[in-house]
Amino acid sequence: MNRRAGTTNHESRITTHDSRAKRGYADLQEHLEALKKRGLLLTVDRPVDKDSELHPLVRWQYVGGIEEHERKAFLFTHVVDGRGRQYKFPVVVGAYAGNRAIYCIGMRAKPEQVQSKWDHAIANPVRPRVVKKAPCQEVVIKGAALKGEGNGLDSLPIPVSTPGFDSAPTLTATNVITRDPETGIQNHGTYRAGLKAPDRCVVRMATRTGGAGGYRHYLKHQRRGDKTMPCAIVLGAPPCVAFVAPMKLPLDLDEIGVAGAVAERPINVVRAKTVDLLVPAEAEIVIEGLIDTQYLEPEGPFGESHGHVALEEFNMPMRVTAITHRRNAIVASYLSQVTPSESSAIKRVSYEPMFLSHLRNTLGVCGVKRVTLHERMTALRRIAIVTVEKGTPRTEVWRALTGASSFKADCGKICIAVNEDIDPDNSDALFWAIAFRMDPSTDLQVLNYRSPGHGPEREHEAEREDATLLMDATLKEDLPPLALPRQEYMERARKVWEALGLPKLRPQSPWFGTAAGGDWLPYWEAAAQRAAQGRYLENGRISEKLRRKGLKPETRFRPDKP
Repeated sequence: MNRRAGTTNHESRITTHDSRAKRGYADLQEHLEALKKRGLLLTVDRPVDKDSELHPLVRWQYVGGIEEHERKAFLFTHVVDGRGRQYKFPVVVGAYAGNRAIYCIGMRAKPEQVQSKWDHAIANPVRPRVVKKAPCQEVVIKGAALKGEGNGLDSLPIPVSTPGFDSAPTLTATNVITRDPETGIQNHGTYRAGLKAPDRCVVRMATRTGGAGGYRHYLKHQRRGDKTMPCAIVLGAPPCVAFVAPMKLPLDLDEIGVAGAVAERPINVVRAKTVDLLVPAEAEIVIEGLIDTQYLEPEGPFGESHGHVALEEFNMPMRVTAITHRRNAIVASYLSQVTPSESSAIKRVSYEPMFLSHLRNTLGVCGVKRVTLHERMTALRRIAIVTVEKGTPRTEVWRALTGASSFKADCGKICIAVNEDIDPDNSDALFWAIAFRMDPSTDLQVLNYRSPGHGPEREHEAEREDATLLMDATLKEDLPPLALPRQEYMERARKVWEALGLPKLRPQSPWFGTAAGGDWLPYWEAAAQRAAQGRYLENGRISEKLRRKGLKPETRFRPDKP
């Protein structure tokens, strides 16, 4: 049965307005202009092969030693395929979260404001505004125009994400829209879709524990006996709309309302041309279609964010019924796969404040300063580092660890508590804390009965359970300072380094020592200053007066104790 939009209670409350209604939020192209003004957009005008060069080129800024703040969005204006065919649409990668600054520009918020903005938006969604005409429908392609090589999906310059492993160009920067056939509430999810034909793709909607929103809608359509499920795949949504799709918001919460709250005004939506769905009016491209609820088709291989190639799996074929787009549309693509990536940056900037808020405000844990989700290679999900104040009671440390491990089902398999002198983004510093501040007999716990979560499929362990590892690597007592020169001496030496024309330095934390909060006496501080000034002989004269008989070598000396 074809249920026209507007027949559900949910949609009947939405008022239709003229498309010229003031937006008050940026679309993708306006967002790119903002990035350009900040020096965060790199335009590449030379021919670039979308099948073998485009994603690898952007990948270098994540694996080539480029600092996070130096990453940019890449706009490719001259896109070709592996056979030399040229495309009329540009492709942009990294435009939503090439780094934190790019994400925050899209959110119109400073990094420290992101959490409160999401909290408010989730609690106070703003109903969308339906318009009659929309930029995303300036061009409408239907029927026979969708078929044949070079038409339909084949006319779009969709990149191959992991050349050498992926079997097809894949839609990645998506807002995949479906609707609950019972409540009428729509869902936005970021799901991949591998291209199969000019009028067919295969969508992978996560079947994780609990099920993604779109997958739950798919199951409901199956139970109703519906042979198809309406679907719209949006490419190039306004940033405030794009950001809600990967957020894993509460089920049955219409993401477009949350996007409106982020924008602080209603999001313009328009009725799709061939399916019963509302789509963002200012999107670049909308692919409309019907997902088959009876048959599945092999999809993949495809490089996944857990760091392995996902081998072929049966997933949901979608027959394309229309493609609509702006006349000057830009194709957006996410760099995903092995983290760090654009996809993980989107999640990290929003997930970490959510964890911190959960520990501080929901659980009331004392002393928690920060939660860091380890990004490189582990995709944020497997390792969480909880930073606590020095002297935080042991009971609070363990409450923080258990709270972080249980907050999200697919995050926190390994949780480590450290103090503020440990940089949670430096794995060497973490290993140092584990090696010298943790006693495995008392500072380590293993909790059973954890879902395996997102990871490579291992057929012989398909039904296995996983476990959680908690480690308290905080200071249990004052320890001497880190044995690196103090900051003032390192900075003096850096000036000499640069004057000598030596290779550019990229300081790795920690790069200087500090005595703050450690076991360090004024007596030793004064001696160190004298030594750094070339006055070590004075220290020798002082120590000569403190000689003793009858002691074993390496007996500890403390000038503050008799």
